[in-house]
Amino acid sequence: MSQNMQQMKEAASGKRLRKFAIENRGDTFSKALQTQICAQLQKHQLIYDEVQPDLVISVGGDGTLLQAFHHYSNRLNLTAFVGVHTGHLGFYADWTAEEVDELVQSIVSGNFDIVAYPLLSVAIEYEDQVRAKHFLALNECTVRSVDGLLVADVLIKGEKFESFRGDGLCFSTPTGSTAYNKGLSGAIIHPSLATFQLTEIASINNRVFRTVGSPLILPRHHYCQVVPGTDQSLKVTVDHLSSIHHQIRQVEFGVADEKIRFARFRRFPFWRRVRDSFIG
Repeated sequence: MSQNMQQMKEAASGKRLRKFAIENRGDTFSKALQTQICAQLQKHQLIYDEVQPDLVISVGGDGTLLQAFHHYSNRLNLTAFVGVHTGHLGFYADWTAEEVDELVQSIVSGNFDIVAYPLLSVAIEYEDQVRAKHFLALNECTVRSVDGLLVADVLIKGEKFESFRGDGLCFSTPTGSTAYNKGLSGAIIHPSLATFQLTEIASINNRVFRTVGSPLILPRHHYCQVVPGTDQSLKVTVDHLSSIHHQIRQVEFGVADEKIRFARFRRFPFWRRVRDSFIG
């Protein structure tokens, strides 16, 4: 068995954590908490390793965990994540700053499970049909025109579904369904479902451009393509990252083969998380 395969097997078992890294929000309190966690884990012979960690601890808010995800997106099958929130209740964070000692003991004891959630695959294809860029999103990807309204055809599995004109389109993961998608009146989807969701951003409907007007939830085996109008440059955001692209042929979305893995040291059911985050 190769070393990578052995690491994957051990990581998937959820019982072996030797190396850790910490991503913090950058404020004074989060930095101090990082120092505290680091010292306590190293006292128990765990190794701080920013290159090949088994566990990444996010100290801050949901934005900090998004940052950690993109930092380690090249080793998702070997790295698990856990969040500590240091401000308002974070949707991805299981622990508060006051519970750090308990978290450290849980990490040291190795008593935890691994849960894996779906990600969004984003492929930008250019008119020359040679170049392509690929991204993974934990929350969502939005597509907007750089200048004015977005004018585009929306295809599902290569077949035209509708002609869109409006501010933009949002594609979200099940976990991301509670983020920007929720503000667009999209559905909240349980992350055990391998799906992705399309919601419109201020669509305009007339005799030429007609949209279904409702969020669409697509299964794993479906893909959705956005084909922009002639000479449109697009602003594409992937979670907190934003970039501008020219001469695009299409942008394709689907459920990614990769998944994000969270280390769960105690039960925190999804619907309780939704309730605590939005209802209180």
